[in-house]
Amino acid sequence: MKITIISFDYFDFDKNIMEALQKKGIEAHHIDISKFKYRYKSFGEKVKNFFSKLLLGTNVKRVHMEAFVLRELEQWGRQDQILVIRPDRISRKTHEKIKGFTQKYIAYLYDSTNRFPVDHLLKGLYDTIYTFDIDDADKYGFQFISNYIYLDKKPLVPASELPTDIFMIASIDERLPLWNQVSAYCREKGIQSDFICVGKKKPVELDVGIVYSKKNLFLEAIENRMFQSKAFLDLIRTDQNGLSFRIFEAMAYQRKIITSNASVRRYPFYNPNNILVLNESTITEIKVFMERPFEPLTEEMYHHYTVSNWVDMVFEL
Repeated sequence: MKITIISFDYFDFDKNIMEALQKKGIEAHHIDISKFKYRYKSFGEKVKNFFSKLLLGTNVKRVHMEAFVLRELEQWGRQDQILVIRPDRISRKTHEKIKGFTQKYIAYLYDSTNRFPVDHLLKGLYDTIYTFDIDDADKYGFQFISNYIYLDKKPLVPASELPTDIFMIASIDERLPLWNQVSAYCREKGIQSDFICVGKKKPVELDVGIVYSKKNLFLEAIENRMFQSKAFLDLIRTDQNGLSFRIFEAMAYQRKIITSNASVRRYPFYNPNNILVLNESTITEIKVFMERPFEPLTEEMYHHYTVSNWVDMVFEL
């Protein structure tokens, strides 16, 4: 069987799907469009592209990126299945060409359609559309499937042996006000936090308990900090309902999660001893929550959310 994944894999999550397929003996390829870089031939071309995007809705960078995708597919030949993640980044015209390379064309949305609309891709294009957003599944009739555990399971460590209470790294955006409140509460209660915000410019209003970084830190740079923490903080963006990868990283590390995503209560693994649903009124519950013992998931429940099981369900293996 031949399967190709096409995605914008800036954080290297999607390569885990390809690797899980390869472990099952499947010939799997990954076209990562985040790695495609286009250099303007001249300043004049850059100016021309600016007006082309503004007046015609055509972006020369996107045109060349889509041509790159098609060249890769031509190299590998016809596929049994092709999965596109974040299909909104590719034009419908190119999607139709991609579909010609496969017997089964699938999409997976790991962002809500409120943030990244896909209306132009809905009719007569995909055999199946999967989404991590329960509300989008209900609204559009998509197949619901959550994100997945992409890490190997870590050993369960007694909380008393972990020096940090709560860890979080995130970009600077609309989540910062709530994050500032959590950080201030942690300082007041003596809760040891390891908070890192990432952005081009340090915010004027930033709690002293949050460290600013101009450079994004990827998994290799933070995995030890995660391992040393008793809990992960997960603050979601506006209009997000699906579960972020931070939830599934907490499962792999066997750590608690404090999340502003109230939809987590709808999942079978929800346990108030392991998961605190956060809002402005529940910040004061963090200390008591941290004192409760962590309760490990059953092996059956854990396996259900692994990337190995995810590929079995999505590709019907």
